[in-house]
Amino acid sequence: MQCRNWLCWIVGYVFIISGAIKLLSTGFLDFFIQVGVPYPQVTFFLVAILEVGCGACIAGKFAVKQAAAALIVIMLGALYFAKLPALMDKGLLQFAFDARLDIVMLVILILLFRQAKTISFT
Repeated sequence: MQCRNWLCWIVGYVFIISGAIKLLSTGFLDFFIQVGVPYPQVTFFLVAILEVGCGACIAGKFAVKQAAAALIVIMLGALYFAKLPALMDKGLLQFAFDARLDIVMLVILILLFRQAKTISFT
């Protein structure tokens, strides 16, 4: 099964908006610094650009497997740095609530990754 148009558009939309708001808002860089992301300025910029670029690739159904792989890494990082502390400090229910969108997007990205064909340039 190939990436359905509506699913690709929705996933692309989420990541394009997420990356764009990171680039346009100053508070997100502070958050990266606060939660202890390594090399926060570089990581912040890379994450924002990858979210926009990979989101656009998925929305356009181009290089979906590669874009999904990059976004899976970003989502795992988001869960680790931004949501896992809630599990340690506030418990499972608060973690589950705080991480709900991240987990849903991670599962969808994994499904897209498994369904998409790898692009070969040879």
